[in-house]
Amino acid sequence: MDELIVRGSQRPNIYDVATLAGVSHSTVSRVLNDQPHISDSARQRVLDAIERTNFMPSSIARALATRRAGRIGVVVDTSLQYGPESTIRALESAARVAGYVITPFSVGDDDGGLGITEGVGELDADGVDALCVIAPRVSSLEALRQRQAGVPVLVIQSEPDADMHRVAVDQRAGAMMAMKHLLDLGHRSIAHIAGPLDWYDARARESVWRDALTAAGVTPVGTPVGDWSSASGYEFGRSHDFGDATAIFAANDQMALGAIHGLRDRGLRVPVDVSVVGFDDLPDSRHFLPPLTTIRQDFTALGTLAMALLVAAIEDGTTPDRKTIAPQLIVRESTAAPPK
Repeated sequence: MDELIVRGSQRPNIYDVATLAGVSHSTVSRVLNDQPHISDSARQRVLDAIERTNFMPSSIARALATRRAGRIGVVVDTSLQYGPESTIRALESAARVAGYVITPFSVGDDDGGLGITEGVGELDADGVDALCVIAPRVSSLEALRQRQAGVPVLVIQSEPDADMHRVAVDQRAGAMMAMKHLLDLGHRSIAHIAGPLDWYDARARESVWRDALTAAGVTPVGTPVGDWSSASGYEFGRSHDFGDATAIFAANDQMALGAIHGLRDRGLRVPVDVSVVGFDDLPDSRHFLPPLTTIRQDFTALGTLAMALLVAAIEDGTTPDRKTIAPQLIVRESTAAPPK
């Protein structure tokens, strides 16, 4: 039998395992797929043969046996932003651990006309086992609702939907942490630089900013709306009239970085004159000057949880579920008590 184990560069196959175990190849397939009605002794012989041959079932064989492709389609809207891009990496890692691969499909404003519905349609037709849609924009979710996929669908965004699985970081809790931190420091005049308000996350952060000021007895004033970029944050920091604001809550770290630069160029010091809080906790946030106080979103946990729900939906047929991940306040040197 040893010649079945040492075969040069040729990979062992299911027939080698069957011969070594003294069973049929169909029995090996049933063991691989954990099917019932196999004697304990036969199952153990197959497992021993798999170990001796170092046999790894191919994805094609597994697909034939399970009638699954082993692939999960991921449609991502606006993938160049830090959050969606980080979530894709986390999904790839979690899928690999679960025995799946992901097939990405990016859409956005510069995609030549392809959108969420086209992405879902192409991946669905391509035979993926499930779909994960990173849909940060209101228009994305509305388009997705108009397209019914033939496989389980999970949406990564903060808006609940009864017909789809959903995973999100709790945006309102994160924004409340940022505002509470500034209010606890003694700030009352707090400005906000909002992200694009077609994004659910930007809407949630802006809404909490307004609610927190109102609860503190302060009337919110108009807020500038950026495009998530450092450049837009810089322009607001350099030239926007923030009135008597002693603190700025920026809707993401990149706009916070630009705002700090712009404030410095107009002669204001952070945090001596103005405190600044961001959102995301970019890897470089700790190296901003000054290091940025921000809200950390755990994108690794987000991708892992999303993949767990998708695999359960594929393999167990679970009903749509909704999960939320808690954010974390990271206090650094860009915030302090307001100037006297």
